[in-house]
Amino acid sequence: MAVAFPAGIVIAALLLPVSLVFSSFPATLTLERGIPPSHRLELNQLRMRDGFRHRRILQSAGGVVDFPVQGTFNPFLVGLYYTKVQLGSPPKDFYVQIDTGSDVLWVSCSSCNGCPVTSGLQIPLNFFDPGSSSTASLVSCSDQRCTVGIQSSDSLCASQSNQCGYTFQYGDGSGTSGYYVADLLHFDTVLGGSVTNNSSASVVFGCSTLQTGDLTKSERAIDGIFGFGQQEMSAISQLASQGITPKVFSHCLKGDDAGGGILVLGEIVEPNIVYTPLVPSQPHYNLNLQSISVNGQTLAIDPSVFVTSSNQGTIVDSGTTLAYLAEAAYDPFVNAITSIASQNARTYLSKGNQCYLVTTSINDVFPKVSFNFGGAASMILNPQDYLLQQNSVGGAAVWCIGFQKTPGQEITILGDLVLKDKIFVYDIANQRLGWTNYDCSMSVNVSTTTNTGKSEFVDAGQISNNSSPKNVPQKLILITLLQVFILGIGGHLFL
Repeated sequence: MAVAFPAGIVIAALLLPVSLVFSSFPATLTLERGIPPSHRLELNQLRMRDGFRHRRILQSAGGVVDFPVQGTFNPFLVGLYYTKVQLGSPPKDFYVQIDTGSDVLWVSCSSCNGCPVTSGLQIPLNFFDPGSSSTASLVSCSDQRCTVGIQSSDSLCASQSNQCGYTFQYGDGSGTSGYYVADLLHFDTVLGGSVTNNSSASVVFGCSTLQTGDLTKSERAIDGIFGFGQQEMSAISQLASQGITPKVFSHCLKGDDAGGGILVLGEIVEPNIVYTPLVPSQPHYNLNLQSISVNGQTLAIDPSVFVTSSNQGTIVDSGTTLAYLAEAAYDPFVNAITSIASQNARTYLSKGNQCYLVTTSINDVFPKVSFNFGGAASMILNPQDYLLQQNSVGGAAVWCIGFQKTPGQEITILGDLVLKDKIFVYDIANQRLGWTNYDCSMSVNVSTTTNTGKSEFVDAGQISNNSSPKNVPQKLILITLLQVFILGIGGHLFL
């Protein structure tokens, strides 16, 4: 969770209570209906949740490491992607949010005050106990890793205890604080010949001892957050510095209701991937967006709107549910789409959101959109990448623009609405980011070493056997992200 703009991302998952729960969920947890059965969640409610986040954004290799992926992009079903990590000796499972907008891996600690013990995500919650792990050690203020964290506002130090810690305060009044622990992270490594090897490495991660406000609610609880940022405190950087993995990771997030996907510490190799340079000296994955085209026509948007500075720019963030456009770019974007779609669909406003009544395939009604980045790299968006289906009216499907405006700001944020159904490669070592449209239920090739470029075939089904929510159908828990933007000052985070 780095300083500078954006200062870092802290994510909380908010469960919108409903009366129906998963069939296997404990009967002791009763949830009341939060939305009428005939309606889906209003788009402006989703925008409001993301809006908290967008005040500020938080902050030689061997085999490829793969992680299982669970959850879905769909904000009307789950609305987030998460994975499972194993920590300590003996190893224990922890479910953590996949977040490319923050750096630190942290989980709830056994001594945590206010941490929930059950979760509406239908996952078992665990607590990390350093005293029960034979390989755990505390991180002192004099430890170089703590010093690095202080420089990026990912850590702080109390001279009285000499213990390296952190404090994150959320804009909704909730917060978490704790201390850093060094212990084993266990993972599967894909080696030559598609052989999977059980491996482990020591990493520094956060142990949360206090959670307040909404973080105490079991309905939205997860074990923690897995920050995939590029600062030195991130697990990606730590493993790369030990020569265990290349300094690159990739994901392919499934966009259908079953969800899941692929997450690897390594490089997915696919011939259609295009790359664009990362904006230098930024703590997050900032890209140089140059223009936007609709049906091949470049929109009349001043390119300076997209230039990265302290209060504007374009960021790739897996922790944002929707997608956001700089205010000056939003109206030209929506107007161009509406001009084309209105020929075959009825347009109307729903609580300020541009929506359309569609009686045929949206691919026959809506244009393709191209986001054009530095290095002549274009990101092609199909209608499903910028629209959300709300409900139906009189036999017509209601589709609304999923991109939202960032009022008074010139921030563009590409969240899960855009990231789904694409391979994304975060090549930190070479300071570039690549992507291509892809069916993420299919297998992928991954590079197992940075030196030889040798590739192995990795099956998405094998990586994510439990990637989709179990028995989701008739009984759903509706989950979406409450995303909070905060300002990091000396390790303390404030709005």
